[in-house]
Amino acid sequence: MNTLEVKNIKKTFKLSKKQQKIEKTDIKLKIAVNDLSFTAFPGEIYGLLGPNGAGKTTCLRAISTLIKPDEGDILVGGSSVVTDSFEVRKKIGFLTSELKLEDHFTPNYLYTYFSRLHNVEEDVIEERKKVLFERFGIEEFKEVKVGDLSTGMKQKTSIAISLVHNPEYIVFDEPTNGLDVLTARSVTDYLVELKESGKTVILSTHILSVVEKLCDRVGIIINGKMKISDTLENVKKTNSNNDLEEIFFNLVKEDELAGGGF
Repeated sequence: MNTLEVKNIKKTFKLSKKQQKIEKTDIKLKIAVNDLSFTAFPGEIYGLLGPNGAGKTTCLRAISTLIKPDEGDILVGGSSVVTDSFEVRKKIGFLTSELKLEDHFTPNYLYTYFSRLHNVEEDVIEERKKVLFERFGIEEFKEVKVGDLSTGMKQKTSIAISLVHNPEYIVFDEPTNGLDVLTARSVTDYLVELKESGKTVILSTHILSVVEKLCDRVGIIINGKMKISDTLENVKKTNSNNDLEEIFFNLVKEDELAGGGF
């Protein structure tokens, strides 16, 4: 019941003429994810790995109820994204690099604002704000407008805000993109802390070293299809050298030779 289950989801998008031109195709429909399934467990980090355009972000948006799958379902602690999206939103913290904070507000204001949206009690708001702001070094910048913050501080502020309601399920899409080494390390260290506290963490990334360092389970998506999903240890055993990079590139090559697509 406490797992996060993605069950045979499919999502198709219509391509505009401009998109068709960019992708050099006459196809009007693009299948972003196709019969995709996997399970993430409490106290683990599940790494969703794949090249750009593989369907990772579409999958995470479906988990986070931003879009609905055309087919299949996703159960978050037993709640369906299709039939009970409001309940799912209570349970999930979602962070994407495409989610921009308003430049003219401060971290302090935004944290309180989103906490109240989630009906967090006032004393809890201040208590958790203090912990998270100190954890990410936001405290001394809390009254600085977001537009004046560094890229790293904006990202750390976004992470803190995504966790205002202390969600049991954490869904992060490329959380270390564009960050310097020190900031990226602070983010990945915190993901481990979340896992160790019993949270269910789903991490989408194209950085193999991040997967090897952090993840207990891994799924490799190529052209919208799950090619392999298992514990990191078992996935690595599929290669004689236990080389995740080699496994990844071999799967990409196999897909290309098979013609890709659907």
